[in-house]
Amino acid sequence: MSAPSLTPSKAAGTRPPQPPADGPPRRGGSFGRSLKRNLTAHGFLIGAVLCFAFFSWYPMVREFFLAFQKTDRGEVSWVGLDNLSTVFNDPAFWQAWRNTALYTLLALVLGFAVPFVVAIVINELRHGKGYLRLLVYLPVMLPPVASVLLFKYLYDPGYGMLNEVFGFLGLPEQQWLQDPDLSLLSVVIASTWMNMGGAALIYLAALQGIPGELYEAAELDGAGLLRKVWHVTIPQTRLVLSLMLLMQIISTMQVFVEPFLLTGGAGPEGSTTTVVYLIYQYAFNFNDYGAAAALGLLLLVLLAGFSAAYVKLSRAEDE
Repeated sequence: MSAPSLTPSKAAGTRPPQPPADGPPRRGGSFGRSLKRNLTAHGFLIGAVLCFAFFSWYPMVREFFLAFQKTDRGEVSWVGLDNLSTVFNDPAFWQAWRNTALYTLLALVLGFAVPFVVAIVINELRHGKGYLRLLVYLPVMLPPVASVLLFKYLYDPGYGMLNEVFGFLGLPEQQWLQDPDLSLLSVVIASTWMNMGGAALIYLAALQGIPGELYEAAELDGAGLLRKVWHVTIPQTRLVLSLMLLMQIISTMQVFVEPFLLTGGAGPEGSTTTVVYLIYQYAFNFNDYGAAAALGLLLLVLLAGFSAAYVKLSRAEDE
């Protein structure tokens, strides 16, 4: 008969794990706790979706149906393409598109190039960058109405500051907002000053992300400032420049506030009549909501087609 072992066996010394008193965790309880933790986030998300649905998606869907309808004394009837025919036969239609295209071209020359140049200048400075960033972004923080009234004072033919400067320099005074040849350019200048701050800061952030070794290598090769900008800065910021170009075209095609407040919308001889202002006239001056919706639908299709083509070309270049 063998003596009992003085070392307790492993099986005897180890107690099996005891289940918790409440039993195994239930999936429903875990889901409930997770829901409570994320309830605030879900609430903000639902609120944002409802805002987009009510203020953005529903108006777009409603506009699509309204473009093929006619409202007369509260009675709605389907008219097919009659609203489009009304818009196409309006002499102001083609003038509005010409003005909008010219405004977009001028805005690209000034509003797209000037912020990029300003960002390059600020990036090259060694001191005072913070103050200059604040100074450049200050016009964006001003209310649009205040900025437009400021330029309306500057453009005034009688006591405006610009004509005062022109008179001091011996140049002839100009009718900035009253001359059909200058009114649209005057609106573009005001719009560029009002909106360039945000674009300049975006460009400046992109410039600060460029490795300094690239500029050092360019300097060793004897490159000057212009060559460094052309061969280093622009290629390194091509993605940001492409995105800003697309956003610039979309925003300038929908310009309304600046011409409406500076020249009353139409301007001298209709020189500042834009597509969006013509939509405003159809809706609120002529009470023709169907024609306004039809013109808005044309603008939507044009911008969507341009955006799709631009994205496709950008992907083809990347590949």
